[in-house]
Amino acid sequence: MQKWMRRAAVAAMISGLVVAPALAQQMSSMGAAQTHSKGNAAPLSPPAKASVMVAGASITIDYSAPSVRGRKIFGGLVPYGQVWRTGANAATTLKTTTNLKIGSLMVPAGTYTLYTMPGADAWKLIVNKQTGQWGTVYHADQDLGRVALKVAKNAAPVEKMKIEFTHTQGAMTALHIVWADLNLSVPVTVVK
Repeated sequence: MQKWMRRAAVAAMISGLVVAPALAQQMSSMGAAQTHSKGNAAPLSPPAKASVMVAGASITIDYSAPSVRGRKIFGGLVPYGQVWRTGANAATTLKTTTNLKIGSLMVPAGTYTLYTMPGADAWKLIVNKQTGQWGTVYHADQDLGRVALKVAKNAAPVEKMKIEFTHTQGAMTALHIVWADLNLSVPVTVVK
């Protein structure tokens, strides 16, 4: 019965027909029930945001935050020597309203995708010009550049990945990617 109602609704939309009020009400309540039942489960990697104002400029990073959930993360789920989407789901997006210097990399105002290259001892942050893609879609020819990340150990394991800005002062801040046992960071400076 549900498949028939869905097909009827699609056919009505395609042909521009008006759906009978009783059928429309049934389809509406059925859709609401399905949405409600799906809405009860929290996503495994919920959307998250890191944002900061530096010297009057806005810097925002949108990402999905995965959790450890008992898994080996670095050198396991996130293999060394392979580009990582730096989060989960859709690509992690950096938006800046001004020119930045991330580490030694000049980043013009605009929107970018952030990836990382994990290593057992050294990591790189990748700023990529392609935007709007799923996180596993990566094209090296679209790289704006790569910059070294400082690698430090967390005092205690961090269950849910977080990206944050710290030590914001004047035209400077620090970008951190914190998850499992690692705290990866790079200085960010507003360039006017």
